[in-house]
Amino acid sequence: MNKYPGDNCNTMMDKSEVKTEEDIRRFLADRTEFEKDVYLATYRIPEGKVSTYGRIAKKIGRPNAYRAVGNTLHKNPLHPVVPCHRVVKNDGSFGGDEKRAAERRKQVEDEDVPISNGKVQLCDDILWPSDE
Repeated sequence: MNKYPGDNCNTMMDKSEVKTEEDIRRFLADRTEFEKDVYLATYRIPEGKVSTYGRIAKKIGRPNAYRAVGNTLHKNPLHPVVPCHRVVKNDGSFGGDEKRAAERRKQVEDEDVPISNGKVQLCDDILWPSDE
């Protein structure tokens, strides 16, 4: 199992190896500050909650960078430690190709996130951060 910065986005890493946000920063040493901010904000999304690309962009102080957030998460080298499956489009749908979208949909369903017609039912109870 490869676990160094810059690895292929499909690299899986044992979650037990990452104990702190500082560990994540170490693994992301060669990434931009924007990428680090996106991955750390996504890392903080608790199980059973979801966020949107736009909410992550606002959370890191770049409210218009929602597409860049999506592109960054598409290259997530720390999945599943950084749970990019918990980030959806503004309408609750899953981005990316259908196969990956179906995988992410299954992952959030397994975390008891409400889904209807293939989309997350976005409501205050499951949206993170809740302080918007």
